[in-house]
Amino acid sequence: MAHRSETVSDSQPWSPPEGSWASSAARRRNMQAIRSRDTKPERLIRRLVHANGLRYRVSTRPLPGLRRTADMVFRPAKVAVFIDGCYWHGCPEHYVSPKTNPGYWSEKVKRNMERDRDTDQQLSEAGWLVLRFWEHTPAEESAAEIIRLVSDRRPLRQMRVSRPDS
Repeated sequence: MAHRSETVSDSQPWSPPEGSWASSAARRRNMQAIRSRDTKPERLIRRLVHANGLRYRVSTRPLPGLRRTADMVFRPAKVAVFIDGCYWHGCPEHYVSPKTNPGYWSEKVKRNMERDRDTDQQLSEAGWLVLRFWEHTPAEESAAEIIRLVSDRRPLRQMRVSRPDS
C-alpha cells in the first residue's frame, strides 16, 4: 500500500487530518510506521516453530465471533499465541509512560491490557489454551514452550490398523 507523502510548508501550521490525534506530522509518521503484525520477535518465533514441523495460521481470529486476532493460531490443538509488545501491552519490566500526552497513552495501554484479559477469558472459556509472551523474551524460549504445549495438545490422528485376512 502506498502512503501519501505529507508536506507542510513552514509558513502554514500543521493540522492533523480529521479524526487524527497526532500532535505533529512527524509524530503521525512515526506512529503509522509501527507494525501491528509481522514484528521481528513474531517472525523469529514463527521461523523456529515452523522449523520444528508445526504449522499454524498467522494473524487470524481463533474464534469466528471474536473480533481479535492472535499472532499464531494452532486450530486443531486449540492454542492461540500472542507476542505482546512491551509498550502497547504494559510490560511490568519495560513500560514507561510517555512524556507527551501521558494521560491519553496510559489510558490506551490500560484499555489494551483489559482487552487482553477479556480475550484470554473468552478463549479459555471456549476451550483454548492462550499463550502470551513479551517481545523481550528470547525467541528460543518462547518457541520451545509453544512447541511443547502445542505438541501436548495435538489431537492424535486416526491410525489405520491393518488386519490380516481371516
